[in-house]
Amino acid sequence: DLDPVFLVAPSSTDERIAVIGRTNRGFVYAAAVMGVTGARAQVGAGARELVGRVRAQTSLPVAVGLGVSTGAQAAEVAGFADGVVVGSALVLALREGGVEAVRRLAAELAQGVRSSVRA
Repeated sequence: DLDPVFLVAPSSTDERIAVIGRTNRGFVYAAAVMGVTGARAQVGAGARELVGRVRAQTSLPVAVGLGVSTGAQAAEVAGFADGVVVGSALVLALREGGVEAVRRLAAELAQGVRSSVRA
C-alpha cells in the first residue's frame, strides 16, 4: 500500500503542520524553500527552523527536500533532519550523464549524509 505524503512549507501555519502530522503515516516532507523543485546553490535558510516547528507538532520523522543536489547540502540537511529527499538532481544527472552519473551523485549524497551522522 502507498500512503500520500503531504508537504509542509516555510509558510505553513502551526495548525496546518499539526493536521499534516496527524494525517501522514511514515514521515513529514518539509520543503526547504518556497518554489518549484530543482537544484539550488544552498539549502533554504528556514529549513532548520521548519524542522523544529514540525517536531513541535508530531513525533513522525521529518525529511527535508527541494533543492538538495550536492553531498555538502545532504550533509547539512542530515545534521538537523531525519531524512534527505533528492529528486531533480538525480533526474538531471541521468539526463546529462546516464546511469554512471546517477551512481556518482548517489555516492556523493550518501557520503554527505554519512559524514553528518558520524559528526
